[in-house]
Amino acid sequence: MCGLSGWKISPSLIESFKPQAAKFTLSQNHRGPDSTGSYHSDNGQVYLGHNRLSIIDLSDAGNQPMYSANGDVMILNGEIYNYRQLKHELEAKGHQFKSQSDTEVVLKSFLEWGMDFTDKIQGMYAIVIWRESDQSMHLLRDPLGIKPLYYWTLDRNEGIVFASELRSFLALDEFETQISSAGLNQYIEFGYSIDSTATIFDGVKKLQPGHRLEIRGSSISRQIPFYLPDLTNYTDTSPTEIEDQLYEALNQVIKEHLVADVPVGLLLSGGLDSSLIAAIASKHEKIHTYSMGFANSQVDERPFARTVSEFIGSHHHEVLLQPNQIMQDIESVSSHFDDLFADWGLVSTRLLYKTCRDQGIKVVLVGEGSDELFGGYGIFRDGLDSRSPMEWRLFQLYRKYIGQRYGAEYFRFRTIMLDYLKSTGGDLFKALQLFESRNQLPNNYVMKVDKASMSVSVEARTPFLDSRIANIAYRIPKELLIDSSSEKKILKSIATRYKLLPDEIINRKKYGAGIAANWIDEPSEFRNFARDTILANNSWVDQLGLRDAMQRYFDDGQAGYAFPRRLGIFRNIAWRILILNLWGNSLEL
Repeated sequence: MCGLSGWKISPSLIESFKPQAAKFTLSQNHRGPDSTGSYHSDNGQVYLGHNRLSIIDLSDAGNQPMYSANGDVMILNGEIYNYRQLKHELEAKGHQFKSQSDTEVVLKSFLEWGMDFTDKIQGMYAIVIWRESDQSMHLLRDPLGIKPLYYWTLDRNEGIVFASELRSFLALDEFETQISSAGLNQYIEFGYSIDSTATIFDGVKKLQPGHRLEIRGSSISRQIPFYLPDLTNYTDTSPTEIEDQLYEALNQVIKEHLVADVPVGLLLSGGLDSSLIAAIASKHEKIHTYSMGFANSQVDERPFARTVSEFIGSHHHEVLLQPNQIMQDIESVSSHFDDLFADWGLVSTRLLYKTCRDQGIKVVLVGEGSDELFGGYGIFRDGLDSRSPMEWRLFQLYRKYIGQRYGAEYFRFRTIMLDYLKSTGGDLFKALQLFESRNQLPNNYVMKVDKASMSVSVEARTPFLDSRIANIAYRIPKELLIDSSSEKKILKSIATRYKLLPDEIINRKKYGAGIAANWIDEPSEFRNFARDTILANNSWVDQLGLRDAMQRYFDDGQAGYAFPRRLGIFRNIAWRILILNLWGNSLEL
C-alpha cells in the first residue's frame, strides 16, 4: 500500500518540473510513511515517486520503485492477494526473487506474461510501469476501482502527470485549479461525480476501473479495458450450486485478505456484510473487531456488533463518537475528501481507523461492495418487472438518487443508464448493478474507504470487491438476489445454511439516515457549526444560488420547498455544501 506519483513530460518542461519532484511525492506521505523512493530517467523526462506503507515483507527489499534486469521500472499501490501462488508458478518457470513482497511478484508476472499479467493477478491496485526499451509508460487500475489513480494532461500534449490523490497536483507550481462546472453540478446533485473519468478539476481525469492507459512520447496513445463484467446469467447451475460456489470463493478470498506481516483487524457494524466477513475470517484465525456508536444520535449499531462478536468469538473493541469529535476532526480532514464526495463516513470511519492504528492494527477488512453487487438497496426493486415506460422509470430512479424532484444532470445519468441497458439487453436490474458497481462505488463509497484509511496510514481491504467475488455476483439471476420483501437473499441464505451468524443479524433491517443527517437537523452544537460554515460570507451558497434555501433551513426549520420547486429536501444539500466549503477552504480554493 502506498501513494503513487510521477510524470512523463516533454524536454521543455524538465527544468521546471524536476525540482518539484520531492515535494510532489511527499504530499502523499500519509499514504506511506515507512519509506520513500523515486526514479528519474537518464533524460529527465520520466519521474516515478513512491511512499510505502509496509504490509508484506517489511524489509528494505520490499521498497519501491522496483527494477528488472532489462530496465523496466514499476511502482504499485495496493495488495496482490494471490501472490504466493503466482510466486510458486513463476519460480517453476525459472524466475528468481530477491524479496518476499507481492510487488516483485507483479513485476516478474509482467516480465513473464506481458500486459496479459492482469489476467493472473488478483487484488486491489494502481500500477505504473516504465519500459525503457520502447520508451512507453503504462498506468493500470484494478478491475473494481478500489485504488484510485488520477492523471493530469498538460496543454499542447507536453506530458502526463499522475498521482494517487487529486490534491497532490496542488503541490506543483504549474497546476492551475479550475473547478469543473459539470463536476460541481454532479456533486451537488449526487454527492459525487458520476462520470467514469471526470473529476472536480478541469484537466484532471481518473483512470477507469479495469483499464490501462498507454503513454508514448508526451501524450496518451490509447486507453484499453482489460476487465469488463460478464453479465451472462447462470443457466444450468442450481441455486444451491451457486451458493456453494460463492461460499467457497468467499472463504478463499477472505483467507487471502488476512495475509499480512502486520496485525489485521476488521470493522464490524453488525450489519450482514461486515458480519459475514467477520464470521468467515474467524474460521481462519482469531480476529480483532472494531465497532463505533454515535452519541446524541438514533444510530447505534454497537449492540448488533457485540452480538456478532460474541457469536464468532472475536477480540472486540468499541468506540463512541461525540459530535465535538467530528467537529474537531472535520476541518482538518476535509482536504481528504479529495475528488469531492459528500459521504460523511470519511470523518467517522477515519476516527475508527485511527483507533485501530493506535492499537497497532495496520490492516483492516471492511464490508464495502456487497450492497452494490448483491442488490442490497431498495432502489434495486426498480429493476424488477414494471409496466411503466423506461424513460419514466429512469427519471424516477434519477430523482431517488439525487433526493430532489428534478435537476440539471438527468440527461448525463440517462446516457449512462442507456449504455448499461444496451449492454444488458434491456435488463434494468443488471443496468443498476453496473451503475452502482462501476460509477457509485469507485467514485464515492470506495473512495471514502481509501481516503479515510490512508489518511491515517492504514490499509483497508474490501473482500466483496475482489474480482473473483464480483464475477460470481454479476452472473447471479436477480431472483436469487432480491424480491419484493428482501435484499441480498443469496448472502442471507449462505449465512443461514452454514450457520455463520445469529438469525437476528441475518434478518435485521438496514439503517437509513446516517449520523450527520441526524446531527445537522438537531439544535445542537454541530448544527450551529454547520450553519456558521454554510452561511458564511465566503460560502459557496451564493455561487450556487442556495443562500435563501439554506437560510430557511437553519433559521426557520424549513425541511424543503413545496412543489413544484425542485429542492424537496434541504438536509442533503446542506451536508454537501458544508463539505464543499470545508474542502475548498482546506485547499485554499
